[in-house]
Amino acid sequence: MKFIKHISIILIILTTSMLSAQVKFDAKVSKQKLGVNERLRIDFEMNQDGDNFNPTDFSNFTVVGGPNQSVSNSWINGVRSFKKTYSYFLAPKGRGNFTIAQATINIGGETYKTVPIPIEVTAAVEIPKDPNNPEYIASENIHLVAEISKTNPYLNEAITVVYKLYVSPNIAVDSWNEIDSPRYNDFWSQNIDTQDQKVQNGMFKGEEYRFLVLRKKVLYPQKTGKLDIEPLSLDIALRVPTNRRDIFGSLMMTRTNRVVSAGNSTINVKALPEEGKPLDFSGAVGDFSFDVVPSKTSLDASESLQLKVAVKGNGNLKLFKLPKVSLPSSLEVYEPEHKEEVNTSLSGMQGAISDSYTIVPQFKGKYPIPSISFSYFDLKTEKYKRLSSDEIILDVLDGPINNANTNNATVTNNGKQAVVLNKDQFAFIKTKTTFESIHNTTFFKTTGFWSLLLLPFLAIPLAIVIRNKKATRDADVYGNRIRKADKLAKKYLSHAKKSLGQKEAFYIALEKALHNYLKAKLHIETYDLSKEKINELLAAKQVENEVIVDFNKILESCELARYTPIDIVTMREDYEKAAKTISLIDKQAR
Repeated sequence: MKFIKHISIILIILTTSMLSAQVKFDAKVSKQKLGVNERLRIDFEMNQDGDNFNPTDFSNFTVVGGPNQSVSNSWINGVRSFKKTYSYFLAPKGRGNFTIAQATINIGGETYKTVPIPIEVTAAVEIPKDPNNPEYIASENIHLVAEISKTNPYLNEAITVVYKLYVSPNIAVDSWNEIDSPRYNDFWSQNIDTQDQKVQNGMFKGEEYRFLVLRKKVLYPQKTGKLDIEPLSLDIALRVPTNRRDIFGSLMMTRTNRVVSAGNSTINVKALPEEGKPLDFSGAVGDFSFDVVPSKTSLDASESLQLKVAVKGNGNLKLFKLPKVSLPSSLEVYEPEHKEEVNTSLSGMQGAISDSYTIVPQFKGKYPIPSISFSYFDLKTEKYKRLSSDEIILDVLDGPINNANTNNATVTNNGKQAVVLNKDQFAFIKTKTTFESIHNTTFFKTTGFWSLLLLPFLAIPLAIVIRNKKATRDADVYGNRIRKADKLAKKYLSHAKKSLGQKEAFYIALEKALHNYLKAKLHIETYDLSKEKINELLAAKQVENEVIVDFNKILESCELARYTPIDIVTMREDYEKAAKTISLIDKQAR
């Protein structure tokens, strides 16, 4: 019996020592369900010290505090108790069901991992109105507001969004971090510089606040209907007062974090009226003037002049094309040089755009440059307006005379000379020859003779082979559709390909190419290029949903890429993606 008793004591001691030596490494959270406006604390605890602690990346959360490290040692009944803890404070980036992945640490040469923890993030919850709670104090004293100049603009009418951060004088802001930036997918957008903005005093909800303008944005809606302006969200580190006072009687401050959001805004974009819309309307919206000015009107043949077609004013200057110039065929005209001198402020785009044509007359005479028209939608009167230039007469004083029709070489009553051809037009044809005799050689039975004789017979099988290949190719309906689609994609994207390496020019050209393709393929106008309309028409043509989604993503990328750093490799990838998508749409569309 004594032997059994001793054995039992030994087993108990061994078991106790083994349990005490067992390594524990756990992750514990303050809660597994929280609102998007709440904080989550996670502690990684271990009962033995280790090396190479590697936490999870917290991809769905923002780390607003930590890691904080604490160590405790205690001896109870001769048994040592050790605990080391790494603590993090997290703010969720959005709603959803997430998993905090495993953390790892190396203890005694072995790697230990925690168990993954599921977390549910719900919509914002009401924070208890506890006047001593720092988070409640922060929520009542700091606000982010998006001020929108107009909520029912016309298509291509400028609106502004100004983001202001209001802070009560009772709290102090240490820093902030932008955790969610709005994407203006359905707008042409431009940032206005706010670097020199200073803190100002103002009123918010009837109370005195300090405020700072964080961002100014000018937007031009590119489609009609209800468009969302996504919220701007900031994670702000601040200090709020407590009920405690220091030895000098001043209120003591405590640190906390607060996520503020400007909130989602919706605007209703009106379509431009159909009544009175000119046939040559190119989408210009605003208040403009129109000029067609030659650098000179009197010159000699083979001299050059510049003809400048310019639009000045306030409106969507970068978003429409200037009218083309139509000139007599006797005037040699080169491709115009496009120039933009546009500034963007809170009132929208202001400045001028122009096309400068180089013109070289070939013959003496007087040549009319017909009147050119430009139409736009005037926001003040909400009607379409047309501006026309005066007719310009170019007087070519010296040079060859065009006498193609001698009977019509006289000057007409209005002072314009008919365009005629030079009387020496056939002077280059020689009328005298210097023929020399050649030796009389026999062609019969020569190599050339036999080659010409046999060539038709050799050409017959070659013609049969070519004909069969053509018939096979014509019968390949699917292959022909692929070749036609690829050719169409290259046609529309040719200008974008030429601009590779020039970020803004490339993405503007790429976006225009996609829009022009849709207009040609779906028979719609620019003002009707809404996302819903495009999806509806492509789906009606039996285009696969995945291809439609890819096309919309490319359009979104064009908008975002203009204002973010992009390298030429990414540009090439976007070009190839656009070409592939256009090709797929053309193959699938019925």
